[in-house]
Amino acid sequence: MTDAAFPASAFSYRSAREAGIGRGVLQGNRFISPFHGVRAERPEPHPEIDELMRLCHWYLPRLREGQFFSHATALALYGAAVPAPDARAVHVSVHRPASPPRTRGVHGHRLQQRDPGIRLLGRLPVEAPERAWVQASRTWMTDDLVVAADHLVRRDRPLTTIQALTTEALRMRGDVLGEPLSLIREGSESARETLLRLVLVRAGLPEPELNLPLRDAQGRTIARLDESFPAYRVAVEYDGRQHAFSVTQFRRDADRWDAIRDAGWHLVRILDHHLSPDPGMAVAKVRAALTARGWTDRGSRSAL
Repeated sequence: MTDAAFPASAFSYRSAREAGIGRGVLQGNRFISPFHGVRAERPEPHPEIDELMRLCHWYLPRLREGQFFSHATALALYGAAVPAPDARAVHVSVHRPASPPRTRGVHGHRLQQRDPGIRLLGRLPVEAPERAWVQASRTWMTDDLVVAADHLVRRDRPLTTIQALTTEALRMRGDVLGEPLSLIREGSESARETLLRLVLVRAGLPEPELNLPLRDAQGRTIARLDESFPAYRVAVEYDGRQHAFSVTQFRRDADRWDAIRDAGWHLVRILDHHLSPDPGMAVAKVRAALTARGWTDRGSRSAL
């Protein structure tokens, strides 16, 4: 969603009164008060507008010089998946010696004094990705951190690097984040792909390659494999479809699945119920495919 989708429809109550708008109008059904002292047009339902993005834009009239969106809020604004408790949390930070915001619906933070790393996402001042990731690490579990980091370093449009995340983590938290840092990989294209990779590796299976291009004899790309084991010609694809889906997309996917199999690969499709609540089903399916292609728990293999 582009910043242009958010007109300057949030304003301070004081500025509205100074402009001559009466109390009755401001307290009527046309406006809501998302934060103390702020009024905004009552929104129409809009499936493409993320609720957290909307809240951040509504908070802009209260945002003071030097304040910016941080922690989980920044990561969500960068497009990373965040744990449910943080899905609508608005974190706003400022560097010392300034005072953090204290208002209903906002988590205020005062950070140590340092050069700011703020990026502008449209009109929103947002903490640098690697700094926001380290800030979130104080309350997030390891897998949540890896999911977010994989998104930040993805190959097609990286927002930071593993080295930058490591440098910031060492600066701010020492070696506390060694485990999540060791699990970050470039190439994942969704949160569920990352979680599937972690599940497979923790179960003792080899680590898959991510989004490997599969080419035919003429060198043409016929598919990109979500997760794959080239030594065994086993490809794993996460299919997150639930109920409704595009028939056109399904036909395209079916043709791709046939192309993968025709190239001599064993394709394992992982559906949502294979991964949660019990990921053992996903592990069993991939383990069986690898074993059929010569893999053993000792990593040995027979000729394909």
